[in-house]
Amino acid sequence: MYVRIARFEGGDLADADKAIERVRNMTQENRPPGLEGATRLLMLVDRENGRGLGMTFFETEEAMRKGDQALNQMSPGDQGGRRTGVEMYEVGLDQNFSR
Repeated sequence: MYVRIARFEGGDLADADKAIERVRNMTQENRPPGLEGATRLLMLVDRENGRGLGMTFFETEEAMRKGDQALNQMSPGDQGGRRTGVEMYEVGLDQNFSR
């Protein structure tokens, strides 16, 4: 499993609920083109400081690279603030503690 992590600052992240709803609406109906290989999306928000992380998970490195190209073409727009960084990792451990 692989993950692409994008960092964001500003925009509607100062109102995290608005940012969450915007991303939910964008992805709920259909996956954006290029993200067919994505398996999961997590959005982490720092409400106090107006920052966030978008974590997109993929089964293969190839799917992650394709998804990265697609996501790099998407602009966060004025509401989304600015993308301050992108990092990609292989998931070393995915431990589920629920029974």
